[in-house]
Amino acid sequence: MDYILFILTILITILITKICLRLFKPNKNLPPSPRVCFPIIGHLHLLKQPLLHRTLSRLSHSLGPVFSLRLGSRFTVVVSSPTIAEECFLTKNDIILANRPRYTMGKYVAYDWTAMVTAPYGDHWRNLRRITALEVFSTNRLNGSAEIRHDEVKRLLQKLHGLSVERPAKVELRPLLTDLTLNVIMRMMTGKRFFEENKEGGNAEISLEFRELVAEILEVSGVGNPADFLPALRWFDYNGLIKRAKSIGQKMDSFLQGFLDEHRANKERLEFKNTMIAHMLDSQEKEPHYYNDVTIKGLILMMVIGGTDTSALTLEWAMSNLLNHPQVLETTRRNIDTQMQSSSSSNPRLLREEDLVNMNYLNNVVSETLRLYPVAPLMVPHYSSSDCVIGGFDVPSDTIVMVNIWAIQRDPNVWDDPNSFKPERFEESHEFGHFSGKMMPFGLGRRVCPGLGLANRVVGSLLGSMIQCFEWESGSGGLVDMTEGPGLSMPKAEPLVVTCRPRQVASEMLFS
Repeated sequence: MDYILFILTILITILITKICLRLFKPNKNLPPSPRVCFPIIGHLHLLKQPLLHRTLSRLSHSLGPVFSLRLGSRFTVVVSSPTIAEECFLTKNDIILANRPRYTMGKYVAYDWTAMVTAPYGDHWRNLRRITALEVFSTNRLNGSAEIRHDEVKRLLQKLHGLSVERPAKVELRPLLTDLTLNVIMRMMTGKRFFEENKEGGNAEISLEFRELVAEILEVSGVGNPADFLPALRWFDYNGLIKRAKSIGQKMDSFLQGFLDEHRANKERLEFKNTMIAHMLDSQEKEPHYYNDVTIKGLILMMVIGGTDTSALTLEWAMSNLLNHPQVLETTRRNIDTQMQSSSSSNPRLLREEDLVNMNYLNNVVSETLRLYPVAPLMVPHYSSSDCVIGGFDVPSDTIVMVNIWAIQRDPNVWDDPNSFKPERFEESHEFGHFSGKMMPFGLGRRVCPGLGLANRVVGSLLGSMIQCFEWESGSGGLVDMTEGPGLSMPKAEPLVVTCRPRQVASEMLFS
């Protein structure tokens, strides 16, 4: 016992000394920080509230658009200004801040921080970016998989039609949207639907296990590990988070390796011919160094984790906004009907991805939803590789840099009437899909989310098709509760329950 206390004393002393040396370097113009800073934990006590983006926004009101926090052993800078965000990621600091901090989940789930989101800036990351640009998110690849997404959209609409054809149906949207987005990703990657109606036997159990594993990764990532900020806690595996992360990582790796092995064993089968895994395995034979198994599994993992929950929640927020603004919903429907009638020579048809280019008002609705309710309210943290200057303040190397996207996109100095849902604000001032320091729901700069093109296609086509085929009301008959819930991707606190009934044209579009 005395030996353990002795070791702990040494570790704590080293930690305090390191912190003091960093915080009290002479001639450093560090960003302002809250006055109350406790020994060892620093400002961690300020971050207990579940809605971290709101907590940081309140701090910025008193400390300014750039302020600092000492989170245990880690020095952190928080940015809440569009011009300073552009300074960080588009101009003078773009390379210095292109790194990522290392957290526990990245080690055990993201293959020792080698997956795309967690990888440090360098040759490996540039290779991952090249692969995603060629094999995953290129225009040709996305166009080639458009029929998969259209089929999944149609399946969901047919299911809703079956539930509501005799009388209006009350349904909870989030599970349906999550299954759709996960099926889209899995079909694009593996060639197979993962969630089928009335599935029985082992396949159903495997599908359920995989879905629960994805949900668990999102849950644990959102909780965070105090040991990432207080290294001494790693000795005790605080709350068993390291053990849990190891278990999750091993289970997910087993699934992902199974996908690769299945493709290798059945590469002549038609359903495995044109999948993203098949394309990457073909490239592996030509360039095994770049396309090794860990790289491919890491890319699949990032697509599954980054592309399912986020798109489903954006759709849920968008529909919630529309139900609370029925005049906007009606305008959106009228615009969709007008555009589809002008593009169809005879019978009505279901909206497709290629129609989105002409759906300006629908695109504005999506943009306004992303502005008010970004599913990553805090940009994925960046990490300074050397000393730099941010907003006129000195920022040391090895500093975590966080950008409060939620606060910037609701800043009254940037946006007129910032808390109101007004899709019209994007008609002239903003081109759909083009983001800057004041509008960056997918991040900014070198490490912007590579899947934004796919996300826009999924969200736009499904939301437009739902409006095109059904009449919608809130399940309660009143206003939808827009309270934000805790979590990495800012879900609604109360899942959206809606009442839908088919429009007259729905049967012809969905079953012809």
